[in-house]
Amino acid sequence: MKYNSGVSQRKREQKSSLYLHEVSSLIQTLSMDESKLLKVFVTRVRLSNDYGVCFVYFSTYTDKAAFDEALEILKLYKPSLRKALAGQIGGRYVPNLVFLYDETKEKERHIEGLLDKVAREEEIKEEAKIEESEKD
Repeated sequence: MKYNSGVSQRKREQKSSLYLHEVSSLIQTLSMDESKLLKVFVTRVRLSNDYGVCFVYFSTYTDKAAFDEALEILKLYKPSLRKALAGQIGGRYVPNLVFLYDETKEKERHIEGLLDKVAREEEIKEEAKIEESEKD
C-alpha cells in the first residue's frame, strides 16, 4: 500500500510541475499584451486531490495591489488559458484554474527585515561595548 501512495505522490508532483511550467509560459506570453501581468509571477501550483482544481499561486515584485490589478486580467483570460493548457498538456480533463496570492514572499521579506533589525541592534551594542572599553 505504501508503494502506491509514493507513486501517486510522485505523479501528483510531476503533474504539478508540468502545470507550473505551462501556466508560467502562458502567463509570460500573455504579459506581452497585458503590461499589468509583468508585475506578477507564478511561484507554485497545487492540484486538488481529484485533479479538478489547479491552484496557481502568484507573487509580485512590489505588493499585493499589483496582484489585485493582475487578477482582474487573469479572470478575463481564464477560459483561454484553460483551452491553451488543454492543447499543450493533452489530458482528458483540464482542471479549473484558481488564482491566489502567495504570501510566502511577503512573509520572507518581513522575516528578513526583522533579522536586519536584530543585526543592526547587535552592531550598535558591539560599538557601545567597544567605546565603553576604550574609556576604561
